[in-house]
Amino acid sequence: MIPTLYGIPNCDTVKKARVWLDQHGRAFLFHDYKKVGIDRASLEGWVAEHGWEVVLNRNGTTFKALDAADKEGLDADKATALMLAQPSMIKRPVLDLGDQTIVGFKPAFYEAAFPA
Repeated sequence: MIPTLYGIPNCDTVKKARVWLDQHGRAFLFHDYKKVGIDRASLEGWVAEHGWEVVLNRNGTTFKALDAADKEGLDADKATALMLAQPSMIKRPVLDLGDQTIVGFKPAFYEAAFPA
């Protein structure tokens, strides 16, 4: 299986992940979820694997621009609905390796996922 990198092309962290994958000769597919969106099953899988608190990017401008009512009482269902409606609220990137996903980018996590 070829891994899929989910994100937004102009995101600096996504760019770092793409460069890392390229420099290490790792083939991958890129899924721009700002343009293409994200399907509910994938998002719910990420939330189940990592928790909505990890998957929801609360530091981004999209989340910060939400009304206070939308930010209150967050749980997995509400966070998932927000991310489906506005995929830019998903932490970036998400690397789908088939049997696991990695949320965010840290070289050490990628090195562990792709042993030499």
